[in-house]
Amino acid sequence: MNEYIPLLMFLALFFGILLGFPVAFTLGGVAIIFGWACSYLDLFYTDDFAFIPSRVFGIVQNMTLIAVPLFIFMGITLEKSGLASELLESMQKVFKRVKGGLALSVVFVGALLAASTGIVGATVVTMGAMALPTMLKWGYQKELACGTIAASGTLGQIIPPSIVLVLLGDMMNVDVADLFVGALLPGLLMVLIYMLYIFIRISLNPNLAPVPQELIQENEESVVGLEVLVTLIPPALLMFIVLGSILGGFASPTEASACGALGAILLSTLKGRMTWEKFKAIGTESAKMTSMVFTILVGAQFFGVVFRGLNGDIMIEHMILENDIPKVWVLLFVMTLMFVMGFFLDFIEICFIIIPIVSPLLVKVLGFDPLWLAILMAINLQTSFLTPPFGFALFYLKGVAPPEVKTSHIYKGIMPFVLLQLLTLVIIYLFPDLVTSLPKFVFG
Repeated sequence: MNEYIPLLMFLALFFGILLGFPVAFTLGGVAIIFGWACSYLDLFYTDDFAFIPSRVFGIVQNMTLIAVPLFIFMGITLEKSGLASELLESMQKVFKRVKGGLALSVVFVGALLAASTGIVGATVVTMGAMALPTMLKWGYQKELACGTIAASGTLGQIIPPSIVLVLLGDMMNVDVADLFVGALLPGLLMVLIYMLYIFIRISLNPNLAPVPQELIQENEESVVGLEVLVTLIPPALLMFIVLGSILGGFASPTEASACGALGAILLSTLKGRMTWEKFKAIGTESAKMTSMVFTILVGAQFFGVVFRGLNGDIMIEHMILENDIPKVWVLLFVMTLMFVMGFFLDFIEICFIIIPIVSPLLVKVLGFDPLWLAILMAINLQTSFLTPPFGFALFYLKGVAPPEVKTSHIYKGIMPFVLLQLLTLVIIYLFPDLVTSLPKFVFG
């Protein structure tokens, strides 16, 4: 019976979350209840709670995690500066004569914003508010338009600088710089797959995305070229500051995040978009998001201490090794579990609940490459933004969508893109060099 207590902890955790309790307090509360209850059965020593303060202070003092609030601040600052709207307007003119040009421009802008901001909510809301009404006006199918915007907004989870990569690097003891470089090719691959899917689908059925004749007749190439060049300079400069400093070995990811935050302030100021009131709003919003992440992380430390104190990690390891389960099936089970959890939980919550438990097993016991494994998990976690009923990108888009766009249109629209994300996951599994070759080339 004792070996089933860690399993009961998990069931109690999910039951509490489904009842609507905050994840951070559910993690900590379940851990304290089970810890004290099992102490009376001599299954858990209350002295083990003494490890929790050192774990919490370890989080606060962790230099790697300092990059989280700085990247959040950088992303919110750029979102407030109007960078997304300017990029979208320029790219619409570049792709206007291509089949599905507006949809392709949304994907392209989503990739640029991912590489410069990485804030999913801000990206989806901005592109939804600007691009969706135009796409509907031009006669785009509602499902295709909604799916393209929602999926493009989630690219910030895999294209660096990405908050999820920083968190995974810390939890899995993988250098964040290696993760950033390793995620470049998978991120570009996903962008390419999105664009190919849109182009092929519209080529087969042009009625999904008609091109207005008045746009085709316009002739303003020289003006558009200059406008695009001016618009691309800010995100390109910021990408050079953040990723270039890491790739060149001049700065760690934490130091690069500080440079990125300062660069975002300077760019916004040069554009004349930074005011004292806006600066205060950026700081407040950044503090709220950072507090959410670290509160969940503290709750996860409580849960982890009690779970390991009850030998939950040993139970999982013995269950797999004694039954001689092939490691590929173990990996498939973990990935399926994370994917299913994405229907109900946010990526941060899945990270802090699952990764600390399964990562030692997959890396130290079964021998998977931690860098490759972390990228697989990052792509898997990206699906949590799109999978109904609780995909956050779906809520963001619905909040700014015109009244004629129903929730059913959004749900139907994102399904092909979820499958495309899973296709990317399969490709990365079959070709690990897409992840591991570039870090080896850059860092040796």
